[in-house]
Amino acid sequence: MSGARTGWPRYAAGVLALAAAYYAAAKAGQALQYTASVSAIWPPAGLGIAALYLWGLRWWPGIFLGDLIINLELLVGHHSLPAAALVGQQLGNMAEILVGAALMRRLIGRRAELDRVEQVTGMLAALAAGTAISAAAGTLSMLGTGVISVSQSPTFLRTWWLGDLSGALVVVPFMVVWARAPLSALRRICTWEGGLLLGAVVTVAAVAASASVPILYVVFPVLIWAAWRFKAPEATLAVLLLSGATVAMTAYDVGVFSSQEINSRTLGTQLYISVAAITTLLLSAVVSERERSTAALIEAKRHEGEEALEERHRIARDLHDSVSQALFSTTLQTRTAEKAMRDGDVVPSETLARALAAIGELTRTAQSEMRSLIYELRRDPVEDGLVAALHECAEERCEGTALAVGVEGPIGHLPVSRDAEGQLFAIGREALTNVVKHARAANASVRIDVDDDRVLLEISDDGRGFDPERRHPGHYGLESMRGRANDIGGRLSIASGPGLGTRIRVETPVAPAGADGA
Repeated sequence: MSGARTGWPRYAAGVLALAAAYYAAAKAGQALQYTASVSAIWPPAGLGIAALYLWGLRWWPGIFLGDLIINLELLVGHHSLPAAALVGQQLGNMAEILVGAALMRRLIGRRAELDRVEQVTGMLAALAAGTAISAAAGTLSMLGTGVISVSQSPTFLRTWWLGDLSGALVVVPFMVVWARAPLSALRRICTWEGGLLLGAVVTVAAVAASASVPILYVVFPVLIWAAWRFKAPEATLAVLLLSGATVAMTAYDVGVFSSQEINSRTLGTQLYISVAAITTLLLSAVVSERERSTAALIEAKRHEGEEALEERHRIARDLHDSVSQALFSTTLQTRTAEKAMRDGDVVPSETLARALAAIGELTRTAQSEMRSLIYELRRDPVEDGLVAALHECAEERCEGTALAVGVEGPIGHLPVSRDAEGQLFAIGREALTNVVKHARAANASVRIDVDDDRVLLEISDDGRGFDPERRHPGHYGLESMRGRANDIGGRLSIASGPGLGTRIRVETPVAPAGADGA
C-alpha cells in the first residue's frame, strides 16, 4: 500500500504536466490561427498521440483535462460554441488520441525509431485513422448544433482532418525520435554542419513562405540534406522549423498563401507541410535502411571470412590426420621393400627397384607439397601483402632447383578486396608450380602493377612453352586459374608456344571505395 500511496502523487503530477503541455500546444496553435476559428495545423493532436504512444494509454486523463480547459474557454469566449458541440468535439478529440496511439503501438511497436519505411508508413496509417475520427465527430457535432450548414460540412471536415493530420505529422515524429536518444541527437546537431543545417532550414523556409511567387519547392533540397546527412531526429526538427515558419508567416498575411481565400490558404498550407513531412520521413528511413544494409553486409563478410578461416583450419587438420599419414605410411612401406631387396629377402629385379625408387620419390614430393598446402591453409597467405606472399612462394617452390625467380611490385596490400588478393595469390602459386614442374626454365619473373582502375599480375618464364589451346588431360591448373580470375571479375590471358616461353597475365579491377581492400 505504501508503494501505491507514493505512486499516486507522481502520477497526478504527470497528469497535470501533460495537461499543461497539451494546453500550451493548443494555445500555440490558436496563436497562429488564420481566422478566429480556423487553424492550419493543430499541434495538440500530435502531442497527445505521441505522449500516449511513448508513455502509455494510462496518461489519458492529462489529455482529457487539457482539452477540457480549451473547450471551456471556447464555451465562455467571444466566439462561444454550443455546449453540445463542445461535448462532441471533446469526445472526438479523446477518441482521436486514444485510437491513434493504440494503432501506432500495434502497427509499429512500442519502441519504433522511425528508421524503417514500414514504421513510417505504419505511423501514417495510424495518424490518418485517428485524426479522421476527430474530424468526423467534430463535423457531426457542429452540424447537429447548427454551427455549420450541410453545404459547409465537406470543407469543414477536410479542414479539420488535414489540420489535425498535419499537426500530428510534425509533432509525433519529432517527439518519438527525440525521446529515444536526445543527447546523441543534440551532439550531432551541435556541430558546424548541424548549425548550418538549422540556419538553412529557417532561412529557406522564410524565403519560400514570404515570397510573392510560388517558390515553395526550394525547401526540398535542404530537407533532403537533413534526411541524407543526419538521422531522423534532425530531419524531424527541420520539418518542425519549416512548418512553424510557414504557418507563422501566413498567419501574419505574408507570403504566397496569404493572398488566397481562407479555404485555399488553409488547404495549401496543410498540404505543403504534410507533403514536406512525409517526404522527409520516408527519405530519412530509406537512408537509415541503406546504412543498416551496408553494415550488415560488412558484418556478413567478416563472419564469412571467419568461417572460411575456420574451415581452412579444419581441412588442414583432416589432411594432416589422413592424407599426410597415408603418404608417410607409403614411404615407410617403400623403404621396407627397398631394404628387403638389398638384404636379399626377395629376388632382385632392376625393374622393381626402379619402380620402388620412383614411388618413393613421388611420395616424398607429395609429402612436401602436402606440408606446404597444410601450412598455407593454417594461415592467411596474403597476410603481409601479395608481393611478400608470392616472394615466399617462389623461394619455396624453387628450393633445390636452378630456377631463378624475380618478384616485383608494391609492398603491402593492393587496392582490391582481401578475397581478390587471395585469388591472385592462388593464380600466381599455380603458375609458379607449373614453371617448376613443366617449363624447364632457367629464369622466371613475377610482376605486379597497380593503376587507377586495375591491378595486373604477370608471371613469365623462358622455358620450353606449350600450346595453350591444346587440352591436357589430367592437368587442371589452367582451368583453375581461369575460374579464379572469373570469380573476382578479372581477365586471364596466356601467351605461349613451343620454345617461346610462357607469359600469364591477370587483370582485375580495383575495389570501390569502402570495400575491404587497402
